[in-house]
Amino acid sequence: MASLYLHIPFCEHKCIYCDFYSIAPNETKDDYSSLVQRFLDALDHEIRLRGQDATFQSTYETIFFGGGTPSLLSPSSVGAILNQLSRNFSVSDNAEITLETNPGTVDIGKLREFRSAGINRMSFGIQSFHEKDLQFLTRIHTADQARDNVRNAFKAGFDNVSFDLIFALPGQTRELWTSNLTQALELNPTHISCYSLIVEPNTPLYRMVEAKQVTPLAVDEDAEMYEQTMTVLAKAGFEQYEISNFAKPGFKCRHNTTYWSHGNYLSFGPSAHSFWNGKRWWNLSNVNGYSDSLSKSAVPVAGEEVLSSQQWLDETIYLGLRSEGIHLPAFERRFHKNLLKEFKTIVDGLLSDNLASIEEQRLRLTSTGYLVCDEICRTFR
Repeated sequence: MASLYLHIPFCEHKCIYCDFYSIAPNETKDDYSSLVQRFLDALDHEIRLRGQDATFQSTYETIFFGGGTPSLLSPSSVGAILNQLSRNFSVSDNAEITLETNPGTVDIGKLREFRSAGINRMSFGIQSFHEKDLQFLTRIHTADQARDNVRNAFKAGFDNVSFDLIFALPGQTRELWTSNLTQALELNPTHISCYSLIVEPNTPLYRMVEAKQVTPLAVDEDAEMYEQTMTVLAKAGFEQYEISNFAKPGFKCRHNTTYWSHGNYLSFGPSAHSFWNGKRWWNLSNVNGYSDSLSKSAVPVAGEEVLSSQQWLDETIYLGLRSEGIHLPAFERRFHKNLLKEFKTIVDGLLSDNLASIEEQRLRLTSTGYLVCDEICRTFR
């Protein structure tokens, strides 16, 4: 299985915690609408260039529009991109096609148009149902808009609706976070992603923390909220299939599963990362530079790396433990090593401490293990 990703690098406003490449209208001297059109023309060119490369002849099972705020594009633009992808690549008839959407950028009419254009999975960046949290995160939508958008997505014909929430915000209590989860479940989503707030370098939030204007939540409080997340969502019938992702049966995000299983994915747009048979590369993180390269029919690659055997092994362990586990027979076929023998002391310790289990030939972390996933992964190096 292979996947396609498109990075749409435009936002109405940059949130204080986000370190993904995007441009808001106040961050450029260019005419914004002209810049968007220049990007769309370049994106079209990049798709055609990659489509001519026999390397990428495969059947693509998922397409994902990320950003940025892809829902700022018109449904006709999204439809044109999907048509160009279908002309240049073999896209499965039942492909999962996701559009990341910011509440406040769509109404039911636009949602219906996105559905008609070919989008079949909606992913909303809600983050919180509390106005104080949204104001702190500098989100541009209200909690009511978020609720309306999710309900309208179902009315517009989407049966696969996901949204993101962030916990461990400064000053957030366990009760407030539980309230977020309760309000989320009332909307009957098929998928929920729950992330702990991370203070990324080169973001306004990082500078606020450095200036002592904001105090991050204590690690133990963060852990308590994560435990509560796993408990509440499990009781509601959600399966945890990755450290931050929970889905109703049959609604795991197939696109993200490609990433976590070292599947091949081909990406388009500025800053977009691709991975193909052990080679990883990434595009220029600049709309104008990206567009300039494509105007000369040159792929806009900024850098690349070929994974060594050791890097591939390390990433397989890390990605497997973060998600649905390491398939032991597949690991041995790929690396000619028996994981249970190679790391016997580590694995035995994880099993005896109830941090991991072996089920259906997979070594996977328990809920307790997920709490210290990063520390566990480091022991395998």
